[in-house]
Amino acid sequence: MTILDLVRAAGPLLWVLLALSVYVVYLSVARAQALSRLGADARTLVERARAVTAESGPHAALAEVDRAAHPSPAAQVLRAGLARADRGVPAAESAMHSALLHEDARLYAGLGALGTAAQVAPLLGLLGTVIGMVRSFLVFSQTTAPTPAQLATGISEALINTAAGLIVAVIAYVARGALRARADRIMVQAEQVGEDLPGWLTRPAPATSPARADTPMPEVALTFGGAQ
Repeated sequence: MTILDLVRAAGPLLWVLLALSVYVVYLSVARAQALSRLGADARTLVERARAVTAESGPHAALAEVDRAAHPSPAAQVLRAGLARADRGVPAAESAMHSALLHEDARLYAGLGALGTAAQVAPLLGLLGTVIGMVRSFLVFSQTTAPTPAQLATGISEALINTAAGLIVAVIAYVARGALRARADRIMVQAEQVGEDLPGWLTRPAPATSPARADTPMPEVALTFGGAQ
């Protein structure tokens, strides 16, 4: 029996599972490419921005970040905080919080769909199994002594759909786990920037030691010339 024969024996529900498998593979590849681009290491940019902030202030650091045009979420959070630094630390923290929410949605986009596919695929396979078994029992009800060939149609449909549903579910589940782990690592770097930046902005300037009031004045000896 060829693969085409198996597809024909599985019934129309297998085509739904095949379409779902194509969607899962496409979404997994697309999200892997997106996370590969967003996961560029931003540690060098963050350290450079820290140094520029200490030397020239947040506006110069913002210009440095804009010139880098780094695609990572850490760079976006850094840019949001530096852009509001002139309004105070609370404003910068609020801007970074909003940027984190936006980057969170960008990083984890599509993972919910993969999770849904991992849950739905076995149910579709189970539905195909039930339909195949119903067909087999219908053969018993319509024929006194059914032949193996008559029973094979329903049994084949049941087993093929079950296997297809499990295969799609495993692919979707593994892809979702790998992509989520990658997104978590990227998000940790962005959250670290959000925690560190307020410390840059509130770092006090080096204080100069004032002159003490009780410092004794130097004594000056005065001599006066008199007539001998």
